Amino acid sequence: MMNQTFSIIKPDATKRNITGSINKVIEESGLRIIAQKRIKLSTKQAESFYSVHKERPFFRDLVQYMCSEPVVVQVLSGENCVEKYRSIMGATNPENADKGTIRKLFALNVQENSVHGSDSEKNAKIEISFFFQNEEIVG
Repeated sequence: MMNQTFSIIKPDATKRNITGSINKVIEESGLRIIAQKRIKLSTKQAESFYSVHKERPFFRDLVQYMCSEPVVVQVLSGENCVEKYRSIMGATNPENADKGTIRKLFALNVQENSVHGSDSEKNAKIEISFFFQNEEIVG
């Protein structure tokens, strides 16, 4: 089944100029990037996007990190897209990620793990609409 998911290439990756390398892994997995833009998150945007973690002890650090450098927000499309992208991202902790996954290849640590991906189709729709208008999704 063809569907969509949301991805963020995080500040640690944009700072190291490896966006293209990450996109290559995404595209070689068979997923298609159908919308993409480089943005600088405001504190308010980051707080709103990550509000589910508001009561967690890492919330402030997460918001600060996500605002520290530009990010690349994306809409990906493909068969079983959510599951497929989560698989190619790898485990949150790069030490536990499978060989060849984005996080094993590029992540620095648990927080600076280079990418975010939606964890469900429902959340993918919410996250996509947070950053994109329908007319920006053109793939």
